[in-house]
This record gives sequence, structure tokens and C-alpha cells, in this order.
Amino acid sequence: MTVKFGLLGTTEARIDGLLVEDLGHPRQRHVLAALLIGANRPVPAKQLIDRVWAGRPPQRALGTLYSCISRLRRALAPASRDVRIARQAGGYLLTVDPSAVDLHHFRRLVVRAGAAHRDERAADLLERALGLWRGEAFAAADTPWFNALRAVAHQERLAAELDLADIRLRRGDHARLLPELSARAQQHPLDERVAGQLMTALYRSGRTAEALDLYQAVRRRLADEPGIDPGPALRQLHQQVLTAAPVLATPAARPATRSAPSPTPVPRQLPAPPLLFTGRTRELGLLDSPFGPSTGQAHSVVILAIGGVGGIGKTWLALHWAHENLERFPDGQLYVDLRGSTPLGEPVQPRTAVRGFLDALGADPATVPADPDAQAALYRGLTAGKRLLIVLDNARDTAQVAPLLPGSPTCTVIVTSRRRLAGLAVAHGARPLILDTLTDTEARHLLTRYLGTDRVAAEPEGVTALLDHCAGLPLAIGVLAARATTSPGVRLTELAAELHEEQTRGTSGTTGASAGRGAPP
Repeated sequence: MTVKFGLLGTTEARIDGLLVEDLGHPRQRHVLAALLIGANRPVPAKQLIDRVWAGRPPQRALGTLYSCISRLRRALAPASRDVRIARQAGGYLLTVDPSAVDLHHFRRLVVRAGAAHRDERAADLLERALGLWRGEAFAAADTPWFNALRAVAHQERLAAELDLADIRLRRGDHARLLPELSARAQQHPLDERVAGQLMTALYRSGRTAEALDLYQAVRRRLADEPGIDPGPALRQLHQQVLTAAPVLATPAARPATRSAPSPTPVPRQLPAPPLLFTGRTRELGLLDSPFGPSTGQAHSVVILAIGGVGGIGKTWLALHWAHENLERFPDGQLYVDLRGSTPLGEPVQPRTAVRGFLDALGADPATVPADPDAQAALYRGLTAGKRLLIVLDNARDTAQVAPLLPGSPTCTVIVTSRRRLAGLAVAHGARPLILDTLTDTEARHLLTRYLGTDRVAAEPEGVTALLDHCAGLPLAIGVLAARATTSPGVRLTELAAELHEEQTRGTSGTTGASAGRGAPP
């Protein structure tokens, strides 16, 4: 039997391709993650306890650790030839082929890419390495040791992404890179290498003014925050853009032998699905209803408008349904966070979102008109006849959404908003779905998935008290579960009493409706 371990996302194990379901509660998975990170090296028990429980170990910590190890051995027993956890010199040693652990395999592929002599070979290795990532490294592990390693791993991922982008720019693939580079520049606004790549792609796409504007924005940010000027490389690139230096010209196309035209890109912009989605059976059925066998061919765009207060789970519902129905949208999925209810920053302008969609749909930058209305018309033309899903998350109002609606009945749109968007229903036939809080059963099930069956069963009174504080809001349950998980030695009844005292003083920011303020919709 072959075994594979995943750390670049949630901690998981697969034996002969099948997911191992019984890896246990989150802390037990963190024990496995810590052993896999140090694979083939003994890890002292005290060090393991500190890495997993971060200075707040449970009572009888060594016994708890031993129980975790014992259960992990049983779960991995079918692959005992390929992976072993042995007790050794006051600690534990997990023996496994490093290539079976995605983190170590990723690092080996990146090293091989750096040593490759041809861009094509390096790009292939980097794409394989980046394809191993499924989300945030060591997801849900929140201790100083894991957090520090996560930061390092994410920097390694960014470096690999930038290396691959450099190769693609050298190969003249700047137009297809634009959506990716734009998103990366938003995530890393102070990274000069990221800014330089985006400036190069914009310049080569005929968007010189935007490249220069980007430089000035980065220069201001660097001056405001770290208090420094751009480095020599970015300043030189700025001068090259100003003078239209020949070195920035698009690389000459390689001699072709009657190659087929480049395929139209299929956008895949959805964020990762929520890991612990629970309940919402009725709402999922309502979202499915327009696609039943008896509905026939749609004559207009299907627009599903999910509304509700902050923290009630609108985005979770939209993303869960979207990922469960990907096969209905073979031509791709577009996504934008419109930031309509974000406390900091301005809502996204419709023209900005349209331009991002045009890039994702593969529009030739040279043919994109300057007029926003003309861009919206081009967007509708590119989506016509395609089976696309378009998720407009966190919308402010109908006016922000309307320019982003496609014109083809083959497309489906999901809008989330804290407002009811009555104008969207009246003018565009949107189907409203107003979310209510979770039922008591759903809320308890969600908390159980966070904390584990054993802890919930052991403290029924504490669970009831915590759920009363959460008022059925999924976000509030997640916040309190995180607090409970990082304090394993604190009983749930004690945590509930602390929350009650905080609420009485009027200082609580993590319970009930107050936990949803300023939260993602």
C-alpha cells in the first residue's frame, strides 16, 4: 500500500488514494503534522508537547501525547510498511519516504527547478510543486511554532510563484499572467518583485499608464510604512517604462511549426471551500431548485441573492454550493469580493471588477476599450453562451452589482450581501434567500466538529452555555471554538463564565451578534 501525507492545507493522510478518515481530533492531527515536519528525525516528547499545545499542555500531558500516538498508529496501520511511528530516546520518530509528504516533496521540486538549465523544465517542476498546495499550510494549527513554520512555508511558496512568473514573462505570456499578478500585488503590496512583474506585464499589454501608476502607489506605501524608497531594481524598471526601453519589449515568439491557436482560458477563481461547513440543508435545496429537471431551459440569467447579517455564513454557503456544483459550470467560475461591507477601505468599483473579469476571460489587452460601458459590453459578449458561475461576494447595493451581470441565460450568478437588494429582485429577477441563524442541532454539530466529540460529550453544560453566547452565528461559533482549542486546559464552563463576565462588562468582542461586526459576510 502507498501512503501520502498532506501538510500544505489541512493535515491529511491517504492510503492507496483513499482519505484516512480517523486521524482524530485537531490536536491529534497537529501531533501528526509535527512528526511529519520532522520526518525521519527523533522529536523529544517535551518538544512535541510544546509545539502542539504551546505552553498550555493538558493535565497528564505525556499520557495525552501517548494516547494520540497510539491512535495515529492504529489509523495508519494499513500502511505500516511505508510509515512507522516508533518511540525513541524519550521521544518519537516517524519514518517515511520524504517524497510521500507534500511539504518535503514541494521543497525538493523547487530545488530541482532552480538547478534546471531550460525554462521549460524549470516551469514544469515549479508547476508540479505549486500544484501540491491545497490551502493554508498546517491549516487550523495555531501555536507559535506552527505559525512560524507556516510563515516560512508561505514565503517559499511565494518565491516559487515568482520564479514561475519570471519564466512565463520571459516566454511572452504576460497577458495570461495579468489576473494572477494583479491578485498577488494586492496580497503583497510592499513586495517590490511582485510589483515589478505586474509593471512589466502591464507595460507589455499596452497599459503603460497603469504600470506607472502602480510604481507611484508602491513608492508611497514604502514611504508611509517602512519609511524607505524603492530598491534599485524597481527604480530602474520605472525608468525603462518611462523611456520605453527596448529591453522591456515582448520577447520574440519562438519559431512555430503550425502550432494550434492558444486555447481560451477557463477561469477558476473560487476561493477554497469552507472546511467545516455544517447544516443549511434547506438553503442548499433552494439554491439547487433552479436547476431541477423540471425547470427546463432558462430564458434569463439565474441570479441567486443570499442575504443576512454579518457572520451568519453567506459566503460559506455560496462557496460550499459552488464547489459542490462545479460540473454544472464547465466554462469556469469568476469570483470577486466587492467589499461592500468591509469596515476598512472603499467598495470595489464595478469597472474595476469588470476589468479583472476581462483579464480572467482572456481578453486581448490591446482590444479592450477604455470606456467602462464598452468594457461591460465586451464582458457580456465574452460570457455569452458559456456555462459560467459568477460569484459577487459582499455586495454593497444593486448599483454595484448590475454592471457585473452577464446577459446570457447559460450563466448563473450568486450575490451575497448584508442588504436585501430588493432592486436586484425587481429589475433583474434575482431569487432572494435570506439566511437565518443555525438551528440548535446545527450549531452543536458545528462546535463538535471544531472541538471533537470527546470534549463536547465531556462538558455538556459548558457546550450549552457557549452555544447560548453564539446565538446560532457560525462565525461566533468559530471564534469561540478557536479560543477553546488554544486553551485546552480551560474547561468550557470556565470559558463560558469568562464570556459572561466580559459581556456583563460590555467588553466582549467575540460572542453573539457582536462577533459578527466587521466580519466577512
